[in-house]
Amino acid sequence: MIFKQLLEPDSCTYTYLLGCEETGESVLIDCVIDTVERDLEVIQSLGLKPSYTLETHIHADHLTGARKMKALAASQIVVPSMDRLDCADLGVEEGQPFKVGNIELHPLFTPGHTSTHHAYLVKSDTHTLLFSGDALLIEACGRTDFQSGDPATLYQSIHEKFFTLDDETLVYPGHDYEGRQITTIGQEKQRNPRLGNNKSKEAFIHIMNTMNLPYPRKIDFAVPGNTQCGLCPDNVPEAFRGPCDLQEVPHEERVPAMQGDQG
Repeated sequence: MIFKQLLEPDSCTYTYLLGCEETGESVLIDCVIDTVERDLEVIQSLGLKPSYTLETHIHADHLTGARKMKALAASQIVVPSMDRLDCADLGVEEGQPFKVGNIELHPLFTPGHTSTHHAYLVKSDTHTLLFSGDALLIEACGRTDFQSGDPATLYQSIHEKFFTLDDETLVYPGHDYEGRQITTIGQEKQRNPRLGNNKSKEAFIHIMNTMNLPYPRKIDFAVPGNTQCGLCPDNVPEAFRGPCDLQEVPHEERVPAMQGDQG
């Protein structure tokens, strides 16, 4: 498996590229509209085809690059089925592996940050990788004060879906705001200040309900735009509109998406 961790610095969002060496298919997990052109260059430099974009949830802090990547490279848009997005090509759900060539991604329904949040588990011969989205971060977790978030639900998701995994499981989060790239399940069970050392559900709920976080600066256009797979709404401020200007490429230069076996 080919693997790259890519950063969009304005929202501190991590995008993950997974590529199948045998078939050339690839998937971008949580791509961002601002960095679509960069991601496409990385994919092509590795000899891969931009087959899919895959979302963990409907983001509030950035516009997804799914629609833009599809326009530029004919990739297919994949989202959690329960989001019921008409703009998506495929849906995923827990219990049904999503295949990208010979790579299997196992969706885990992990609500709490949002009501439809999913994480993705990938097992290789030597490692288990968890792409935790915004549910579990490095010594932190996603906020629960908007988009049907709920701290009790997030606590349950993390303990039942994540903390039951082997301690050696590598955790790749959706964000980090301190320049960190990776953690493990064992580390989060010990060191996470909101969840570690067997923190009780009541204590976690209190922490989350008293954080008094600022209003997300992009939520008013990101959420409606992401329910349309990254379409820029009219209310995107001028400072953020640059990536919305889609630079179409000639049809003959586009890279066709490869059809995977969705088992």
